Amino acid sequence: MRLQLMTWPEVEAYLEQSVGVIVPIGATEQHGPTGLIGTDAICAETLAWRAGELANAVVGPTLSVGMSEHHMHFPGSVTLRPTTLITVIHDVILSLARHGFRRIFFINGHGGNNPSLDAAFFEAYTEAPQLIEDGDDVRCLTGDWWNMPSAGRLSAEFFGDRDGDHATASEVSLAAAAYPDHVKTADLDPDVPSASRIFGPADFRRRYPEGRMGSHPQLASVEAGTQIIAEVAADLAKEYRKFLTEE
Repeated sequence: MRLQLMTWPEVEAYLEQSVGVIVPIGATEQHGPTGLIGTDAICAETLAWRAGELANAVVGPTLSVGMSEHHMHFPGSVTLRPTTLITVIHDVILSLARHGFRRIFFINGHGGNNPSLDAAFFEAYTEAPQLIEDGDDVRCLTGDWWNMPSAGRLSAEFFGDRDGDHATASEVSLAAAAYPDHVKTADLDPDVPSASRIFGPADFRRRYPEGRMGSHPQLASVEAGTQIIAEVAADLAKEYRKFLTEE
């Protein structure tokens, strides 16, 4: 059930049965020469829609712009400041909580969002009791899709040790399965720098001139992405259902 395709009476009826909601959050940033700029948002949204179907959960609107400052020397990348992203997440949480949602599960497609997610959760926990009668019952959780058990197993099965850390074959495959008419190809240098500490957008572009971090997205395929979607979404749906029953 996608929130933007529901009416307010349908949401009201849903809340009589469940207080859970799934919110996809990603990013709009470069993913190497062959990865779609919307990869992180596409991955989060696609998995959230599938997990929502499996768990019979409402799925909120995708937060498609994240904290991507370190990618800003690549054309097309769009970023929010960490403080802005914290405010956006905080406001989304409190908006949902004011209607009766109490278990808000963020399916995350971008590791750069995690510090802002954690900060926003605690700001919301502080403010919710002041605005809502049972606001101290609001709970939030992040599900990073790449940390699901099936994600690591399928990465090793399909790509061995060549998946990498950014513009990975796994995420490029997932986006390709979601949008098979937009698969990109290129001749990529097999010798790609491995991930290391970075200190800003200029430093990132200097270290990773193609935008890849230890990854070989030429190994990506629609077939791999289809299986990743099916199994990772099932893991996420399981995490969501568990979250609903936690004290």
